Amino acid sequence: MVSTIANVDVKQKDAEQALVVAISCSAVFEDADNGDVLGVGVAHPLMQALQSVNRQLVAANCAESLLFDVLLVTTDERRRRQSAGIVSSTRHYGLEVSRFCFSGREDFVESLLENQVQLFLSSEPEEVTLASQRGPMLLIDLAGVLSALLGRQTWSSPSEQLRVLLCGDDIITTTTAKSTPAAQHFWSQLGAMRGRFGVLDSPVSVLVMTAHGGRQNFADTLATLRSRGLNADEAHCLAGAPRGPVLELLRPHFLLGDVMWSS
Repeated sequence: MVSTIANVDVKQKDAEQALVVAISCSAVFEDADNGDVLGVGVAHPLMQALQSVNRQLVAANCAESLLFDVLLVTTDERRRRQSAGIVSSTRHYGLEVSRFCFSGREDFVESLLENQVQLFLSSEPEEVTLASQRGPMLLIDLAGVLSALLGRQTWSSPSEQLRVLLCGDDIITTTTAKSTPAAQHFWSQLGAMRGRFGVLDSPVSVLVMTAHGGRQNFADTLATLRSRGLNADEAHCLAGAPRGPVLELLRPHFLLGDVMWSS
């Protein structure tokens, strides 16, 4: 059974215009040793970065409707029993969460679809597997929900700028051949959101990295992204070089593509 609770402390976003992101409670909060307030998890800098983007969008245009609409999702019974603590901890840390969605593993994907989620993020491989139905790393699922696994390195990502890294090696095959309308809508919305800001000092940074292939493959990747309405702030062609040092330098909040954090 799916239970969705609106957060009365937060102004609800325009469901038709917002970019809906669901984040697993297991990534946002860790269990507290004592008291009702849960400890912050690996997704805390990500949550702050999403809020920074929304804050600057509204500052530039008070009527802005293209905003991140953030949901917290839980899939296990223990977390459901902590629902009061999750809500109060969200208030304690000042997190801008529109809705809380409590579901079981059997109706988890249904809960994402019901809430029109365009991107699901979790630190639990099992949850990403459920959402993607294609394996433990990021893929596009059959129902059109884009999903990504958050790594421990998310802790070191900046809290004032959202940094999204796209794996260019996966862009050509996934975006052109297998992309669902929902995924394409995500790319265009992210591109439109990035376009709200100038070249310098943007709270949204789109990064592209190709691990394999040469110059032509790299050019094809950038052209494909532009056709989806998304331009890159930084682009890196590794041509087989180790990815680990570049990942440490870029410090993305999450990876869209089949890139391993440790590689």
